[in-house]
Amino acid sequence: MRRILSSMALLASIALAGTAGAAGGAPAYSADPQQSRLEFVGVQAGAEFKGTFHKFAATVEFAPDAPAGSHIDVQIDLNSVDTQDKDRDSTIRGPDIFDVAHSPAAHYVTRSITKTAAGYAAVGALTLRGVTKDVPINFQFTSSASGAKLEGSAKLNRLDFGAGQGDWKSTEWIADAVKISFSLVLKPKP
Repeated sequence: MRRILSSMALLASIALAGTAGAAGGAPAYSADPQQSRLEFVGVQAGAEFKGTFHKFAATVEFAPDAPAGSHIDVQIDLNSVDTQDKDRDSTIRGPDIFDVAHSPAAHYVTRSITKTAAGYAAVGALTLRGVTKDVPINFQFTSSASGAKLEGSAKLNRLDFGAGQGDWKSTEWIADAVKISFSLVLKPKP
């Protein structure tokens, strides 16, 4: 009887190990911070301006043939925003826009990823200023022997997240719509 129970336990362990491997089968990557970029374009007084986040961390688990089991997670240091204008950067970091004193980071994590004719589409939750809302992204994924690259874009409305209080709540001088672009150079996780 003991031998039968031991054999059953061994078979159950093998089956569970096989299931865990299948569920976690997407290759795991982390973004190379030196080669990756996360940027946005806003409109101020009718003219576009570009901003860059110099500090962010992204982890990606992605299988091109099984996007439903894939996952993207990005943490953004909002204090690292750089629009090449010190006054504008100070205002963006301040209490009326990002409020980095109370919400120093933004977080984006995908809820679903699907294959499209042009690449992939994902819907994920963005948390900014303590507000969480779904933001869709479109992206392409390419891989090579040394790693992979994930490039794409998104659009959001800043006021949906409260990024615009006081004088900055009006869209007269700063447009509500913001375009996001990203290029993540991915290295395999050990």
